[in-house]
Amino acid sequence: MANLDALRQQLGDNLNLDDLHRTIYATDASVYREKPYGVAWPRNVEDAHALLEFAKSEGIPLIPRTAGTSLAGQVVGPGLIVDFSRHMNRILEINPDTKTVTVEPGVIRDSLNAALKSHHIFFGPNTSTANRCMIGGMVGNNSCGSTSIVYGSTRDKLLALDTILSDGSAARFESLSPLRWEKALRSSGMEGRLYRQMNGLLTQPTTQVEIRQRYPKPTIHRRNTGYALDMLLDAAPFTPGGPDFNFCRLLAGSEGTLALSHTITLQLDPLPPPHLVLVCAHYRSMREMTEAVLVAMKHPLFACELMDKTVLDCTRASREQQQNRFFLEGEPAAVLIMECRGITPEAAEYQADLLIADLKALGSGYAFPIVKPPLAERVWDLRAAGLGVLANLPGDAKAVACIEDTAVALEDLPDYMDDLDGIIKGFGQRAAYFAHAGAGEIHVRPILDLKKTTDQEIFQNITASVAGLVKKYQGSFSGEHGDGRLRGSFIPEIFGPVITPIFEQLKETWDPLNLLNPGKITGVPPMLHNLRYTPNQPTRTFNTLMDFDDAGGILRMAERCNGSGDCRKLPSGGGTMCPSYHATRDEKDSTRARANALREYLTHSDRSNPFDEPALKEVMDLCLSCKGCTRECPSGVDMTTLKSEWQYQVYQTKGIPLRARLFGQIDRWNRIAAFAPDLVNWITALSPVRKWINRLAGIHEVRQLPTLNSISFSRWFQKAGQHIPVKQPLRGQVWLFADEFTTHYDLPVGQAAVRLLHGLGYQVAIPPHVESGRAAMSKGLLRHAQNVARRNISALQPLVHEHRPLIGLEPSAILSIRDEYLRLAGAELKAKADALAGNTFLLEEFLYREAKAGRISQADFDTSARHIVLHGHCHQKALSEQSQSAFILGLPVGHRVEILPTGCCGMAGSFGYEKEHYRVSQQIGELVLFPALRILSKDTIIAASGHSCRHQIKDGVGLNAKHVAEILAEALNG
Repeated sequence: MANLDALRQQLGDNLNLDDLHRTIYATDASVYREKPYGVAWPRNVEDAHALLEFAKSEGIPLIPRTAGTSLAGQVVGPGLIVDFSRHMNRILEINPDTKTVTVEPGVIRDSLNAALKSHHIFFGPNTSTANRCMIGGMVGNNSCGSTSIVYGSTRDKLLALDTILSDGSAARFESLSPLRWEKALRSSGMEGRLYRQMNGLLTQPTTQVEIRQRYPKPTIHRRNTGYALDMLLDAAPFTPGGPDFNFCRLLAGSEGTLALSHTITLQLDPLPPPHLVLVCAHYRSMREMTEAVLVAMKHPLFACELMDKTVLDCTRASREQQQNRFFLEGEPAAVLIMECRGITPEAAEYQADLLIADLKALGSGYAFPIVKPPLAERVWDLRAAGLGVLANLPGDAKAVACIEDTAVALEDLPDYMDDLDGIIKGFGQRAAYFAHAGAGEIHVRPILDLKKTTDQEIFQNITASVAGLVKKYQGSFSGEHGDGRLRGSFIPEIFGPVITPIFEQLKETWDPLNLLNPGKITGVPPMLHNLRYTPNQPTRTFNTLMDFDDAGGILRMAERCNGSGDCRKLPSGGGTMCPSYHATRDEKDSTRARANALREYLTHSDRSNPFDEPALKEVMDLCLSCKGCTRECPSGVDMTTLKSEWQYQVYQTKGIPLRARLFGQIDRWNRIAAFAPDLVNWITALSPVRKWINRLAGIHEVRQLPTLNSISFSRWFQKAGQHIPVKQPLRGQVWLFADEFTTHYDLPVGQAAVRLLHGLGYQVAIPPHVESGRAAMSKGLLRHAQNVARRNISALQPLVHEHRPLIGLEPSAILSIRDEYLRLAGAELKAKADALAGNTFLLEEFLYREAKAGRISQADFDTSARHIVLHGHCHQKALSEQSQSAFILGLPVGHRVEILPTGCCGMAGSFGYEKEHYRVSQQIGELVLFPALRILSKDTIIAASGHSCRHQIKDGVGLNAKHVAEILAEALNG
């Protein structure tokens, strides 16, 4: 195909038509699935032009996409995906004087505001996905978010769009004065035809009447159903005194169906008042809540958001969100989160007091907790997780998007909600309710199993019924998420026989070849076509070594991913997930892509061993097993565990590779080497030997294996450690887990821990046990890992209890006992594994607990001044709290502790050693960690509890990091 060859020459590696990319781009955050022709990542306008010319020549549609978090299937289709997120993500111009900014489509909303902050301006519309959603997608969907009651929608802020029209011509759309409007009507080419068509349509009296009657009430500012003809009708010259005509009002919310936009100019706002207070009103019923909204919105709120009991209950299952439930009292049916702001703290609190007084006067609500910064951020994190956590519902029935963003006038909200609830219950269903109550838009999701034909029918019938209800209240069938594949087929019913053909004429004029995201808004296939699950689709079961019963099996664990894209947030968005995506900005390297690929191939592969699909190897390759998703994925997708099982299953067909055996059983080789550690160190330090080992094991040439201890930690403890005096009076007894990293590589860490614990009055003993099995898990050697886990559970559980807990130094090793051991134990040891996990702690966790109980204090440490920066281990961030490390490091009076805003260091066990992963390992380190360390003063102490982290820091920036135990042991009094 000559045209395809030309396109490949233009785009190079930025065009991919392989099955893996087609698979991972076959879905978005909606319920739809359709494999595209391929994926392209344009670098510039020239690439976008080339893509359009290819589409015209071959009749292959283009589907514009940024983050892929659309809920209505806007970016699912059979064409060529045009992903702007990888390259076209620049902020082109900031003009503080005019409060405007010009960006490319792939700019992330929160990243934009971070760049604008120093100018004291910002882009107001925000979504719950603001740390990964992109401006191009926000324009396509006319996104609003929680701040719309103050700042409106994206359409309200859109000043200009630079576009490529379907004929390949360039067009800039912006406000036109009356003189420019007349000039536009006389212009040649496609652009002139567009203006003349709109003029002809909107000057017809019958069309004007239909628009006034069929579109949502003017007071409803959240509207994203159909094409926004009402917005254009309100402009001059069609409405005297109206704003200047601007086609941007039509293009916002058009879902990429009319033009290919490549440059976006936005109007900005001054930063909001700096001080805020949240009022979190608790209600016993939804009716109480909706009536309270009418009162609340008489106040100058900056947000008024709802979470119902179904959503709140789902947050219990999320490690990340459990800590954010702190403000909840009892079991509310609904909570309204309302944000008051002021120039001073007192002004914000005054607004909150007035609000609470009015709400209490209403006589409803039973609790009105006030939350102030910094805890307020955690409340908003809980609200933002609403979509993702709904995937935590057990079983195949999930809260599905179909009527999730209908909007009505605020005064209609109580009655509308009653009617809506009646529809839901009339179908024998229950629903989850959350989101933008103050704007009259509630995200409502019935809980259905779309693998069943019956529930697919209910899915469609509920949607049809609610379409009629919205029409009755003259509301908006979509407040912000758009029509897409989900609601487009209901447009004829909503807009009637006059407006619907106008939409079709409009699409025909703008896109006569139907190449721009077809099947959205017009020409939409039936709602049930191309769903992610086929009718009565069985869920395949697999005989896995690890226990996935909590998810209903390994496939259902992968199916938890609903596409919300939390794994696509960048390091500036906080957290650890997903370090390889941070480095590559490639969808293939996100947790979402890995889950989607697993779901696809485990469901549809015809291989005897579907885990052995080559595409799965490619998508899993850069997973660092960092555990970040275990905590940060709101849907609870544990990709570290999924990868371990995937590796194990592949080995059943392919056998275990040599490198996996070498790294996965490193404790075995180290125990052999420990008979003559000095000799081994001398031999492996020889350049020819080191090069040979690196080639044999596939280690990158610049990496060096760590030096073996001259004596193992366990042996040192037997000979000397246990004889170190214990400070009296005795405060307690602990078991210390001699993990394989401390035993063979980090003797000073183990020695420091013993000195520290004895110096604080805790008698240390090392119980009988074997290695942790961490390395075996990371390499998929699950039989070995299971044997290790069962041996340790059997040996340790009878010894370990509340008053003599098990303490560990290496986060990945000790936390495996709390995490993977529970999946490896088997039914006969499950209870013992749970009991052991409940009394197993990181050293920092144990010391934090003791300090909070008053058994450890500042008096135990010296007063020397030390500045400490803390880099947290990924597993610690996922399964524990690095804030506890910061607290205990800061306990000595002279210590000043700073938590570095780092994600993964990039080493991740053996990952950073491996020659094919070395470059990505360094890229990850360079994202945040390495730059933060390079600017430290020489007397700053770097704290890092992970062996891999300390090694990566040494290799990456040439600095020595210390374990928390070493720092605190040095600070001991006496």
